[in-house]
Amino acid sequence: MVDRIVLHIDMDAFFPSIEQRENLRFQGLPVVVGADPKQGSGRGVVSSASYEARKYGIHSALPISRAYQLCPTAIFLPVNMPLYAKVSDRIMEIIKKYSPQWEIVSLDEAFLDMSFSGTYEETPSLAKKLKQEIFDKERLTATVGIGPNKLIAKMVSEKAKPDGLLAIKPEQVRTFLEPLDIDDLPGIGEKTSEKLRSIGISKIKELKKLSKAKLKEMFGKWGEGIYDRSRGIDEAPVSSEEVVKSIGKEHTFEKDTRDPEIIFGIFDKIIKSVWQELTENEFTFKTITVVCRFQGFETHTKSKTLNPALASKSGAKEKTDNLEILTKEAKRLLLKFLLENKKPLRLIGLRVKI
Repeated sequence: MVDRIVLHIDMDAFFPSIEQRENLRFQGLPVVVGADPKQGSGRGVVSSASYEARKYGIHSALPISRAYQLCPTAIFLPVNMPLYAKVSDRIMEIIKKYSPQWEIVSLDEAFLDMSFSGTYEETPSLAKKLKQEIFDKERLTATVGIGPNKLIAKMVSEKAKPDGLLAIKPEQVRTFLEPLDIDDLPGIGEKTSEKLRSIGISKIKELKKLSKAKLKEMFGKWGEGIYDRSRGIDEAPVSSEEVVKSIGKEHTFEKDTRDPEIIFGIFDKIIKSVWQELTENEFTFKTITVVCRFQGFETHTKSKTLNPALASKSGAKEKTDNLEILTKEAKRLLLKFLLENKKPLRLIGLRVKI
């Protein structure tokens, strides 16, 4: 039986790399894509940073004001999503040629099932051709990780960045995983990490000493997932089926506010913007999520999944394209936030799952 072989490809610093390609004077310089820093008083966040900018400690989701403090001489650029999406479409068409089984994860990463190649010796050769074709046609670099499943392939590509290519065979998984920090394991978030470190666990090798029962006691059903992942177990297939997508918009206020006129005025614009994108693409939606970030960067979300009876008003079973429903349910969620939390708002956002 041929071992399963999965390839994960991830474009390197995708947004900033495109900007550096489009503007040669930016090459070799720290580039930060995100909100306007406004000379250090900006209130948004970093979307992505070039590797030159990362040397200063700048990374995705970092407050843009902090990014400016770390490197005021960096080149700060707004997000140009139409350009990035066009480049992504071309790259994904290249990627799809290398396997009949592919799974697009986001604008800049994808999985390929390469089991048909038969060996771990042949797959890296194909990966080199894939990386080279992308570079020849788009002048952008990518990193490839190869492993016996999606989990390992993704972790390997993360360790091989930037512009790397690394393959881990099944018999090498244990040696690869055990020395890594628990934060390197996908699915281990900040709170889970803190809880594990509080009992003296910081490495995957130490994590493996916990029984499945103990992990389930600590983290509920997700504990079973942690148990499997710490051992490199992942049975999820590479699926070409359409991945669940979402459309979202956010707004960061110039000053934290509790003024309902300002908050709902902006929220109306966000709803209309999301609705416009839905209608332009002829999408329907089934889940509405409102995001609120309060003073002190305290961030919370509330979601509403439409039930069949509600959605049927627009003729769908579980999804709807009804603006009235979107507006009503989104505002209801936002109002709950305002009633439950009396802190001033820093950011509001709306996301719909389609």
